[in-house]
Amino acid sequence: MRFKSRRNFLVKAFSLSIISVLDSRKLWAKNGKSLAEKSLLEEILPGKHPDLIILNNKPWNVETPPHLLDDKITTGDKMFIRNNGIPPEQIDELQWSLTIDGESCSSTKTYSISDLKEKFKIYTYQLTLECGGNGRAGFNPPASGNQWTEGAVSCGKWTGVRLKDVLQDAGVKPDAVYIAYYGKDTHLSGDPEKSPISRGVPISKALEDESLIAWELNGEAIPIQNGAPLRLAIGGWPASVSGKWLSRIAIRNKIHDGEKMSGDSYKVPKYPVQPGEKVKEEDFVIIESMPVKSVISFPRSGAMIAEDQKLEVRGHAWAGDLEVAEMQVSIDFGASWIKCKLERPVNRLAWQHWNVELGFPQKGYYEIWAKATDSNGKSQPMVIPGWNPKGYLNNACHRIAIKVG
Repeated sequence: MRFKSRRNFLVKAFSLSIISVLDSRKLWAKNGKSLAEKSLLEEILPGKHPDLIILNNKPWNVETPPHLLDDKITTGDKMFIRNNGIPPEQIDELQWSLTIDGESCSSTKTYSISDLKEKFKIYTYQLTLECGGNGRAGFNPPASGNQWTEGAVSCGKWTGVRLKDVLQDAGVKPDAVYIAYYGKDTHLSGDPEKSPISRGVPISKALEDESLIAWELNGEAIPIQNGAPLRLAIGGWPASVSGKWLSRIAIRNKIHDGEKMSGDSYKVPKYPVQPGEKVKEEDFVIIESMPVKSVISFPRSGAMIAEDQKLEVRGHAWAGDLEVAEMQVSIDFGASWIKCKLERPVNRLAWQHWNVELGFPQKGYYEIWAKATDSNGKSQPMVIPGWNPKGYLNNACHRIAIKVG
């Protein structure tokens, strides 16, 4: 496997830049987003940043450019959107309810949002949510699905009640294996009998302290397109397990068999496969903890600096259920690596912030590559990792282009 072609990388690096840089010079080119696209975002997705990138509008799938991820806590207007169906048209928080049931539930219970707030202790955690297909655009041959680059990731401050407290209130039988979520989004076909997505996690993940039933993001109501008024927020695993517009949770006595749990959805082969190879359904395994990864959030790719100027570089790193132990960057295509300052996570499953000041030996073209290493000693690969049919789990080093002089 290899990086995308040098030409494609340069086109990407130099055709999407609009902001001024460190020494007030302009970047090498202008933003390619049309005024029509910006107007669409502002009109149809109110409250979202106009520079988000629309990948699909039925359903809505919208990516955050890496430079808009520079906030330590991702703001609602910059949070990516990954939807499978159509959000509910009518949302009344006062009438909204959540039902807990299933084969392994001791007693069916239904809660209003007010019940959740009054009956259970409220918690707030920063949680990293990343689409399993983040980075899909890098695979060759291309994999089907939304062609995410680096921006299908966020780390917001979620507030709600612990999932385990609600499950235990309803009663978890000893034979419990999985939880399954059901939302009020509707299938693209309009068929009310079809669910656009119904996934879940093993009961052990559901019972972790940081797994939340959330109604608030960064102290405010969750944006409609991100699951208001109630959703799951389960960090470290594919964001598809964090069901939106949440109305029901079933405690199952088997691995959940809902929509997007079968076939090759959110699954990878059990063994390495040749690019383009067909894989039997029984040879797939469900994605659980996400791999170690990082993003450069400043500066924006395409920046120009003076020959004698130092450059501050910063970003975030995360590692699924683990922590990031070390962060490094390279300015010589991986021939050598420079250690960065790395902060501890605010809480488990939150991303970690890193920064470094760089100098360059002479004027010219450079690439900055970012590489994180997790607490088990596993690092990001410098090239696109092993191909899989759905283009999941691309955690290759993020890189940006810099011109010096």
